[in-house]
Amino acid sequence: MILFDYGQTLVNEAKFDGIKGTEAVLKYAIKNKYCLTAVEVQREADKINKELGRFEPIKPHGLQLEIPNHMFTAYLYESLGIRLSLTPEQVDKVFWDAAAPGTPTEGIQKFLGYLYQNKIRTGVISNISYAGKVLEKRINEVIPNHKFEFILATSEYMYQKPNQRIFKLALEKAELEPSEVWYIGDNYECDIVGARDVGIFPIWYLGAIKMPYTEKDNVTKMTSWGELQTWMEG
Repeated sequence: MILFDYGQTLVNEAKFDGIKGTEAVLKYAIKNKYCLTAVEVQREADKINKELGRFEPIKPHGLQLEIPNHMFTAYLYESLGIRLSLTPEQVDKVFWDAAAPGTPTEGIQKFLGYLYQNKIRTGVISNISYAGKVLEKRINEVIPNHKFEFILATSEYMYQKPNQRIFKLALEKAELEPSEVWYIGDNYECDIVGARDVGIFPIWYLGAIKMPYTEKDNVTKMTSWGELQTWMEG
């Protein structure tokens, strides 16, 4: 089985724009007590996120816990006197679609077709605060012709990569041993170190990274899905 990361692995997300996301959500406000703008709401969101250390690239062991977005947005909007006509999952989708739309990474659909034809099972583990159903919908909309066996969103399972527990959960769901599974992702600490620490073979996918990265020794790196397919066939 091959397990995949979501962002910048399966799907290439546009640069995050929280103000655009908040603007989209505020269109559904049925009460805005203080007549706050998207800029003002996002400023408060950024402040809370900083207090929580919510989007630190890597958290110390024992603090690799996910804060589900429905908890965050409930506090954010209600504390600012704003009431929305959306369900928590709808807030996630409206915000995310506007703040960071996604497209398939180049060649991923062909590669997934190759895996399907060769009866290689697939699944997803994503560090993400949006609801699991929203993540599933995003993946199915962007990559509509492939069915993953399961999609694990850390918002639903508490632990974030690289914590071993989220990888072990995937192994349990797959009913496989670590030696029978590969994990592919773009983040060295979360994806490569996390998978390797539980005995899963990691592959560092660099095809969608738009910034310089630090070279690491003894890591299998791929810069395109075609390259990986050729490597597997050889």
